[in-house]
Amino acid sequence: MKNYYKLFIFSSFILYSLSSFGQDISNMPPEIPDDPYIFVDRSSMQRSTPYIRTGTNFYTTQVNVDENGNNIIGDAANEPSIAIDPTNPNRIVIGWRQFDTVNNNFRQAGYGYSLDGGLSWTFPGVIDPGVFRSDPVLDYDNQGNFYYNSLRQSFNCDVYKITDGGVDWEPPVPAFGGDKQWMTLDRSGLASDGHNYSYWNTSFTTCAPGAFTRSTDGSNSFEPCETILGQPFWGTMTVDGNGDLYLVGRTQNNMVVVKSTNAKDPGQSVSWDFLTNIDLDGIVYAGAAVNPEGLVGQADIDHDNSGGPGDGNIYVLASVFRSGISDPADVMFAKSSDGGNSFSPPVRINVDSGTDSFQWFGTMSVAPNGRIDVVYLDTSTAGSGNVDSRLIYAWSEDQGDTWNDYAVISEMFDPTIGYPNQDKMGDYFDMKSDNDFAHLAWCNTLNGGQDVYYTKISPEGILALNEQQLTSEFRFSAVPNPVSDETIIGFRTADLNSVTLEIFDMEGRRLITLLDAQVEGDQRIRWNGTNEAGNSLGNGLYFARLRIEDSWFTIKLILD
Repeated sequence: MKNYYKLFIFSSFILYSLSSFGQDISNMPPEIPDDPYIFVDRSSMQRSTPYIRTGTNFYTTQVNVDENGNNIIGDAANEPSIAIDPTNPNRIVIGWRQFDTVNNNFRQAGYGYSLDGGLSWTFPGVIDPGVFRSDPVLDYDNQGNFYYNSLRQSFNCDVYKITDGGVDWEPPVPAFGGDKQWMTLDRSGLASDGHNYSYWNTSFTTCAPGAFTRSTDGSNSFEPCETILGQPFWGTMTVDGNGDLYLVGRTQNNMVVVKSTNAKDPGQSVSWDFLTNIDLDGIVYAGAAVNPEGLVGQADIDHDNSGGPGDGNIYVLASVFRSGISDPADVMFAKSSDGGNSFSPPVRINVDSGTDSFQWFGTMSVAPNGRIDVVYLDTSTAGSGNVDSRLIYAWSEDQGDTWNDYAVISEMFDPTIGYPNQDKMGDYFDMKSDNDFAHLAWCNTLNGGQDVYYTKISPEGILALNEQQLTSEFRFSAVPNPVSDETIIGFRTADLNSVTLEIFDMEGRRLITLLDAQVEGDQRIRWNGTNEAGNSLGNGLYFARLRIEDSWFTIKLILD
């Protein structure tokens, strides 16, 4: 299935896409159950080692794991969304579409949480067992409350909340809705702070022709549906520092931004100030070889509220079919410095300039300091006729004028495996950024099936393998290194702490746990280059990862 008859689909899709600008293609298959619910006992399913990878500026770990942190073989999870507590960044929740078995397409509202900044994850199960739920979208408010918007088979949506700083969801609040809904919280700090907005595809709505709703009472109730100027779809929203609401999406032929300056006013019906056409040299679309029954990516919109030179800027990013050069998917970016009235000419973010590869699932977020973070999946190194993909990260600190690093975050993986009776890997990824890190919820098949992952990315290299820094702070070192027969791994903790010391290979696989205990003071741990079974490892590069309470540190080890 790896090539997935790409040449046929791609050539056919060029003709389809060029002709579809004048057609109603928003009516892609809706999120409704086509398989009945079947109870699956997850405890009886096989397990494997979870995928974990540490790089010079990122950390990736699987989220949908069992109680021991192992991968569950035979289930599937995709379409993740993420929320991070701004009052306690160690507290993170990710939601996703949960398929208990790849043999059944019945999906439920899966979620996992981390209380240590993403190092370890707990997957308690689904929010509402046996109930069809899809299209999860998560967000958070300034007080650290989490919100989970979930689509039911009736196209009605429910919003769940965690408001006590814990991990348990409150009962759902009905929120009208429709397919491909998105949700965002106002974090402006103004009187509208905490308002909750949602919009969706008007082709699948509970309140035709309405496709928008809001809550102005802390998400305890949602107002009747409103229509949106231009009826865009397949996009997201953002609320700027003035409390003004922006939506991005596609109409039949164009990419557009719609703005409302009165959605923040509870006493007024929502009205739309204007609709602006955006030139991205293409439009978002569905049905490509990389994701046959899903989107190539939906459009992202975000804003700069940094108080710096880009303050007030509105940014738009999307993986689009390039109309000018017939490229199946480039990640295109545009910005507005006048409140969305006009946008700059489009800029291609991905380095690959060829016209036969996909840069898909482009995803963007903007940090409070104005840094713009972007990730996307890339097939440019897979070879002709192959849709194998890898994750790429890029970032900008000058309002998108230049882009840095283009770090490769993952190995290549085949996105067409592990389908749960539905030929897609979801429709989107989700990312939230703070001043130090980009926090990404995404899906891949690196474990041989569709699974959800969390990746923490440090553009400034805070997570880098800086041995001198770690040695000076924690006395974390290995002597000798390179290692011939044996090395002594040393470190120091000032107080009694929970400490774990593990060895990983370059693929992020845990090979042996050398320490898992409460310790204090100077520690010296011997390692003779073997794995948990006592087998000698081959020569090459390995990593020792030290975790002290909620902090973790890594040094390189070379077996010689």
